Amino acid sequence: MKPAASDLLVRLGACIAACLAATATAQQQIDAKVDVAWNRYYELDEVEDMLRRLAAEHADVARLESIGTSVEGRPIWVFTINDPSTGPDSSKPAMYIDGSIHANEIQATETVLYSIWYLLEARDEVPAIRDLLARAAFYFVPVVNPDGRASWFEEPHTPHSSRTGVAPTDNDADGLLDEDGPNDLDGDGHIEQMWRKDPFGTHRRDPRDPRFLERVPTEPRADGTREFGEWSMAGQEGIDDDGDGEVNEDGKGGYDMNRNWPGDWRPKHVESGAGTHPLSYPETRAIAEFILARSNIAAGQAYHNTGGMILRGPGAADREGEYPARDRATYDAIARAGAEMLPFYRPLVIHSDLYTVHGGFVNWIAESLGIVSFTNELWTDLRILQNGQSPDEAQRRRWQDRVLFGRTWSDWQELPHPEYGTVLVGGGTKFSSRIPPPFMLEEECHRNFAFTAFHAEQMPLLRVESLTATRIGEDLWEVTIAIANDRLIPTRTARAAEKSIGVPDRLSLAGDGVEAVAAGPTTGILATTFEPVASRPSTLLVEQGIPGQGSRWFRFLVRAPEGASPRILYEAEKARDLEASIELR
Repeated sequence: MKPAASDLLVRLGACIAACLAATATAQQQIDAKVDVAWNRYYELDEVEDMLRRLAAEHADVARLESIGTSVEGRPIWVFTINDPSTGPDSSKPAMYIDGSIHANEIQATETVLYSIWYLLEARDEVPAIRDLLARAAFYFVPVVNPDGRASWFEEPHTPHSSRTGVAPTDNDADGLLDEDGPNDLDGDGHIEQMWRKDPFGTHRRDPRDPRFLERVPTEPRADGTREFGEWSMAGQEGIDDDGDGEVNEDGKGGYDMNRNWPGDWRPKHVESGAGTHPLSYPETRAIAEFILARSNIAAGQAYHNTGGMILRGPGAADREGEYPARDRATYDAIARAGAEMLPFYRPLVIHSDLYTVHGGFVNWIAESLGIVSFTNELWTDLRILQNGQSPDEAQRRRWQDRVLFGRTWSDWQELPHPEYGTVLVGGGTKFSSRIPPPFMLEEECHRNFAFTAFHAEQMPLLRVESLTATRIGEDLWEVTIAIANDRLIPTRTARAAEKSIGVPDRLSLAGDGVEAVAAGPTTGILATTFEPVASRPSTLLVEQGIPGQGSRWFRFLVRAPEGASPRILYEAEKARDLEASIELR
C-alpha cells in the first residue's frame, strides 16, 4: 500500500527540518585544528602539551614562552595571541588573563585554556572574534601555580588543599617545615573524612544508606537511658605525625600567593600567608615583571573558584576611596553584562561582600597599575537545582547519586589507626565540591570566556569625532578636534589620573610649515574659548584621558600657510594611536 500524499509531505517536512537542524548545528561548531575534549580536567603535562600544539598550529598569531620558573623549577608559561598584520602586540590595548594561583581551583586553568583555544580556532569562522583580534592583544598565564597543580593531581588532597605553592613553610610555628602533611590511609588518592570507633559515639551508619552517618538522638529515653552511636568525628583522614595533637596541619607550603602582591600588602601577622615581603615567591615575581613591562595592558581577569562571583576590588574597606565614581561606573557596567552571561553569578566587591584581602592580585593591578580587573569565582552550587536555591544535604545526595552516579564518593573502609584504634575512612573525594562536574565544564568555560571577550571588547577604541579648521587671521587658523572613545574602559582610569600612574595621554599637532602657537582643552566646536597650556602647545598632556563612551574636545591655534596639512596624533598607553590630518582651506 502506497503512503498517502499527506504522509509523504509530513515525512519530507521532517527530513527538511532535520537537515536544517543539522546545518544550524554545524554552523555553530568550530572546525578546530587542535581538537580538545572540554568535558575533562588536564594534568600539568597535558596542559603544556596542549599549549605547544596550539602555538604550533597557530604560529602566525600565537607565541608560547616561559617567563620564569616555580619553586620546584617548573616553567611559568605565557601564551600571547596577537595578529601581527595589524601591528605588534605592544601597539594595541591588551588583556591579561590567568588562572590557578590557588592550585586546587583547577577549572581556572581549563577556563584559560578554553579562552586561548576559542580565540585561535574561531578567528577564521566567527567575525566577532576576528574583529577583536584585529585590534587587541592577549596575554594568558594558564597556571600561575604549576607546583600546586602538579601536587593536586598527583598526590592525595581534599577539594580545599593544594591551594598553596610548595615552598617549605612552618605553618604550625613549631620550628619545623612541612612535617605533618596528609596521610592517605585507604590509598585511594584522596584525603577524606575520618571517624573513630566509639562506644559513646555521636553518630551511627544510616541503616537506609550506610554511606552516610546520622546523629543519634541526644534526648534521654523514657526510662532515662540514652542512646549512643558507634562513631565520633575524628576530623580529616590522617595521622598526627609530629605529636602536637593536630592532624595534617603542616603539609607542603601553606602560604597564599594571592596575598603576595605589592598593592596593599601586609605582613603575615596581619594577612596570613602573605610571605616575607611582596613578590617573595618566584611565581609572583615573574608575573609582576611581565606585567610591569607592558603598559598596554588595559584589562585584567583572574579565574578562581568557587561561588559564582564577579569580584572587583578593593580588598579592604579603607581602600574603597581608591575606586573613584567614574571607575566604579565602568566596573559596574561590565559586571552587569557578566551577570547576564553567567547564570547565578553575582557582581560583588571583595571586602564588603566576601572578606578582607590584603595583597591580592586584581587589587594590585587595579589600584597600582590602573587596569580594569575582575576575579571570577567559577562554579556555584546554585547550578545544581537551577532555581536560584542552594541544595540542602538531601538534595546534594540525590544530585551525586542520580546525576554524578556516585563518582565523587569513596566508600567507607574500616582501618587501624595508631592513635584511635579502628577508624572509618571515606566520603567525598577531592572532586566532590568546588568544581563543575565534567559534563558541565565546557558550558562554564564558554560562558566565562564570553564574559572575558566582552571585557576585552570594552578596552578603549578611539576615533576622530570631529576635526575642523577655521581661518581667524593671516596664516592663522583655529583647529578644533574631538576624540571619542566608543568603549566602556577609558584610556586612563580616574585612579591612574589621580595617582599619576603611568604616563598621561598625549595629543600633538605637527606638519611642514605648521606651528602651534597656543593649544588647550575646550568644551565643543561652538566654544569661543579654551584653556591654553603654559608651554609646548604642539603637544597636550591629557591627564584624564578619554572617558569610556565619551569624548573630549581640544583646540589649537596654528600658524601655517593656506594649503598646509597639520597632522594630529593622539597617543595613549592603553589604546591604539590615532592619527588624522586636515587641509587648511
